[in-house]
Parts: sequence; C-alpha cells; structure tokens
Amino acid sequence: MFIGIGTVVNVATVLLGSVLGVLIGHRLPDRTRDLVTDALGLVTLLIAISSALTVGDEALSAAVGDSAPVLIVLGAMLIGGIAGSLLRIEQRLEGFGAWLQHRFSRRDGESTFVEGFVSASMVFCVGPLTFLGALSDGLGRGADQLLLKSVLDGFASIAFAASLGWGVAASALVVLVIQGLMTATGALLGDVLPEAHVTALGATGGLLLIGVALRLLKIKQVAVADLLPALIVAPLLVQLLVVVRN
Repeated sequence: MFIGIGTVVNVATVLLGSVLGVLIGHRLPDRTRDLVTDALGLVTLLIAISSALTVGDEALSAAVGDSAPVLIVLGAMLIGGIAGSLLRIEQRLEGFGAWLQHRFSRRDGESTFVEGFVSASMVFCVGPLTFLGALSDGLGRGADQLLLKSVLDGFASIAFAASLGWGVAASALVVLVIQGLMTATGALLGDVLPEAHVTALGATGGLLLIGVALRLLKIKQVAVADLLPALIVAPLLVQLLVVVRN
C-alpha cells in the first residue's frame, strides 16, 4: 500500500457513512454501537501493543544502549505529559470544539449543514488517533491506525448524518487536508530522522495509542492529547544520548 492510503480510506468511510446516515437514519440499536466500539477498542489495543514493543528494536538499542530504550520512552512520556498538562492541550482542544459548536449551533429555521460540518470535523480531526495514525502512515510504518480510525469515523458519520444531514459529508474535506498534511510531515521526518529516532517515536506513539484504547473501552479517560508532546521529546532524548555516548 502507498503512503497516504489511510487518509484516502478515511475520507471514503466518512462519505459512505454520511450517505448511509442520510438514507437510513439513526437505526442502529445502542447495544450494537457499544459492541462495535468495544471491538474497535480491543483492536486498537492490539495495534498499540505491537507499536509499543518496537522499543526493543536493534536499531534503537545500538544507538543508545541496551538499557536505555525503555528509559527514553519513560522520559518522553513524563516530560511530554508534564508539558502537555501545563499547556492544557486536552482542555484547549475540547474548549475549541465546544466554542465552534456553540458558534455554529443551530437556530430555529437555520440549516443544519454548518452544524453538521463543524461537529463532524472536530470529532474526526481533533482526536490523538488523527496525529498518531497520520504520522505513522507518513513514516512508512503502516496505515493500520488510520484504517482503524476510518472504521470508527464511518460509524460516527452514520450517527451524525442521520440527525445533521449532508454537512457531515463535507467534513471529509477537512479530514483530507489535516491528515494529508500530517502524513506529509511524517514522510518528511522519515527522510530526515535516523531509524533509531523513528523507532523511539513509534514506540512512544504505541503507548499513547494504548490510552486511546482505554478510552474506547471506557476503562479510563486518559488525557491522551496532553501526552502528544512526548512524540517530540522521544527523538530529542535519543539524539541527546547519541551525542553523550559519542
């Protein structure tokens, strides 16, 4: 598969889900939707564990030493989490979404197109899986995360479109632009960063993805967005150790 396939599939599922939502309405029973979400949460956990286990790759161990990879991921999570918490990334993202929804909330007699567009765009593009999946796809590590997100967004778009109409389908354009840019960023990093740095970034991303799985499974609402700075910290810590060792 080519780099960017994850975003292409994601756009397609949003469009398909929107069409189904408009045509058949909100007919899926609650227990069916909950079961689908649980199944996706379990698959997310499987993908997350696979990504996190790359912390044992030889390229990373050779660059920083056998005992350092786990410490690098730990340090990245701690430093990144503290930074994200102080910056209140999760709170700001949620606040931004709430502001947009309030700003474009439906008034009596007003079309729901804009409301559907804004609401769906926020749900499909603000979550951490957007950044993790697009970066992973761009880095050439596979589109599994975005393909999983595509299924989630497909079901969500059915529910949104059933009540808010065709504006949900228009949000596919936002998905294309944002995830396309993030995928391009990942491809650029893949060309610039050495393999050890990319491995550390992927292993750290795997742990963040476990947080997403815990949220899907309703086990714990981990503030994954606050941990996103760890993706920047991990390669920096690898570079620091490489310099120290040399």
